[in-house]
Amino acid sequence: MKTFKQILPALLVLITISISISSCDNSEESKNANKPKARGAIGEIILAIDSTKWQGPVGDALKEIFQADVKGLIREESMFTVRRVDPRAVTGILKQATNVVYVTTFDDRSSASQRINALFSKESKEKAASDPSLYMLRSADEHAIGQELIYLFGKNDETLIQNLQANKNKIQNLFHVRERERLEKLILGRKSGAARVAGEKLGLNIQVPTSYQVAKSEDDFLWLRQPTPRSDRADISLFFYEMDYTSEEQVFPEEIIKLREKIAKAHLYSDPDNRNSYLTIEKVDPTPTFTNFNIKGNYAVELRGGWKTANLSMGGSFMSYTIVDTEKGKLYYMEGFVYFPSQNHREAIREIETLLLATDIIPKEEKSS
Repeated sequence: MKTFKQILPALLVLITISISISSCDNSEESKNANKPKARGAIGEIILAIDSTKWQGPVGDALKEIFQADVKGLIREESMFTVRRVDPRAVTGILKQATNVVYVTTFDDRSSASQRINALFSKESKEKAASDPSLYMLRSADEHAIGQELIYLFGKNDETLIQNLQANKNKIQNLFHVRERERLEKLILGRKSGAARVAGEKLGLNIQVPTSYQVAKSEDDFLWLRQPTPRSDRADISLFFYEMDYTSEEQVFPEEIIKLREKIAKAHLYSDPDNRNSYLTIEKVDPTPTFTNFNIKGNYAVELRGGWKTANLSMGGSFMSYTIVDTEKGKLYYMEGFVYFPSQNHREAIREIETLLLATDIIPKEEKSS
């Protein structure tokens, strides 16, 4: 049996731990050449854990991580779609899933947990027992190309729960970033040249799929829309606005809301003939949430929440970034909003986030005249 060793990246707790995986003497490159591609929907996680443990305190801690509500959506939706399976059933197609998480404790004598524990060497278990901070091991492309396989473990339930609770945000972010990167590869194979050219007027390098059409383009404003004739696909819009940056007060929450309302009243209407159909921010349910970010070296504020038309004819979820470019003295407001009545918005918002974060500010000397 070969001993697998891996060091966790700085994003998570740094650990070194060995785990026996497979009996194969070939190089990593040759092994991967014979592996299938991982399969699984965006946002889906296969969670392999004993049923009793899933129904107990460990399961509760895991649900707080993987099934936490996505903030800012107009209805409750979990962050990930979790498929709980018995570890003994992870064979065939399930073994080739894109995201697989094994959960165990070394004191658990159930046959399901023992199936996972058998993968760990004696030395690994002893190391985990002597160092309670060790709780995770990552393995990429273990059974399929593009797979993320994670082991969450502890010497007992109490130790594992403590580590899960202490590292909740880190684990969520690991999968959140990974799924966004997967989605970017899927949807940005063919990019819209029209959107790129229109974005250059604002000093932005905008990357969106060819399905996004230019709905309106001005020197300081651009509206892109992905309309859909199908009832099973969300109608997504993106818009971008450029203005001078003169004061840090412009990125205060109340000022961002005022700016958004100003843009909407000037450009965004569900019915252009009805001036009372502009898009406004829902102030109560859900309450807008603000988070400070650093995006590619620039200070930014993320805003998530619900939108509605002022005449209450339409509504949905949205997210935006207000980004400061101090070098050019510019402030950019970038937003995506989704219209998908009576349907889930999580994946549409994930697409919006992916596309907004793929947008680059063109350096001052490169902006088209």
